[in-house]
Amino acid sequence: MTFLKDDFWIFENEARSQGFTQIAGIDEAGRGPLAGPVVSGAVILPAGFDAPGINDSKKLTPRKRDKLYDQIRAGAIAVGVGIVDNFQIDEINILQAALLSMAQAAGGLSPAPDFLLIDGAFTTPAKIKQKAIPKGDALSISIAAASIIAKVTRDRIMANYHDRYPEYGFNRHKGYPTKAHKEAIARHGITPIHRLTFKGVKEYV
Repeated sequence: MTFLKDDFWIFENEARSQGFTQIAGIDEAGRGPLAGPVVSGAVILPAGFDAPGINDSKKLTPRKRDKLYDQIRAGAIAVGVGIVDNFQIDEINILQAALLSMAQAAGGLSPAPDFLLIDGAFTTPAKIKQKAIPKGDALSISIAAASIIAKVTRDRIMANYHDRYPEYGFNRHKGYPTKAHKEAIARHGITPIHRLTFKGVKEYV
């Protein structure tokens, strides 16, 4: 999908027209994996921020994501990250864990946001005016930026776990339920970072 520059700011501009000034996009990475945390990013961008190629993180190559990650970190007004580990995911369920990580990411922003643009159909527990936008990572530049922060952060966490558990291939599949990952679980059992309540894992508990 190709965007005209103004199209990608439509939700931010709408919020500004209502008097909000610190508008944060929020997105998460890692709802579907069998292992590892769910991670959210929150980003407040300055008006007119331009990083060529910024888009939904899933549509970008790892190299492009890394480049944009650095540009967002350098140019954003504020960046926040929320991380909820596999133990809490098992305790409160993945949806609630994802929303909690989003609230954590928003809480880590300085200056604090006065309006949140949330990717998806649900708002977060944060006590801030907010709007849920299905497929928001492809519609809002702030949410797209947040999706890149979340994805790169989580991928790096999983790459570190690969060093600890190299036989599972976390650096390749990042904990998602690929054939190779399922075969590794069947062969080696589960690790302390696996989500015990997820199908594909709980039968090995």
